Amino acid sequence: MDSLAGRLLVSTPEITDGVFERSVVLLLAHDEQTAEGVVLNKPVQAPIDAVLPGWQDGASEPQMVFQGGPVQTDSAVGLVAVPGDGLPPEGVKRLFGAIGLVDLDTEQSQVWPSISALRIFAGYAGWGADQLADEIERGGWFVVDAEIGDVFDGEPATLWRRVLRRQRGLMAWVSTYPDDPSHN
Repeated sequence: MDSLAGRLLVSTPEITDGVFERSVVLLLAHDEQTAEGVVLNKPVQAPIDAVLPGWQDGASEPQMVFQGGPVQTDSAVGLVAVPGDGLPPEGVKRLFGAIGLVDLDTEQSQVWPSISALRIFAGYAGWGADQLADEIERGGWFVVDAEIGDVFDGEPATLWRRVLRRQRGLMAWVSTYPDDPSHN
């Protein structure tokens, strides 16, 4: 399987519990050994300053910590938007396109002038060798292109539906799938 880094995994209705139910995952890294990403649409009721003082003021709305996934939920991952094609500021590693990973131990004053968006995640999602490919093959995930706005979306509660709705065919139809199919 070619690398899916920079693409979205959108859960299908087959996933019915936990953090992955109706989730949109941005894959940050993907190779033959592992895949890692963050769930983009699951904010938790914790302001960023409660976890990382000083980072909240420049964060994208909603200025909350997001549950990045079930792995290492006691650690934080910071994603930023880095405009242009130049070198990112010190403390930021460009991953793909305008998306970068920020070292949250970096002085914020070094980062703020050079970024246009910030999101903080508690933990991340991870898959071992062949695990993600198996889940996709079994119908657990749709793989779609990401847009920069998906990563820093201000309305995470509707992101799953909106990402599916902009697709063609079956995926657009799945966006109308009811929360409880028995109400259909």
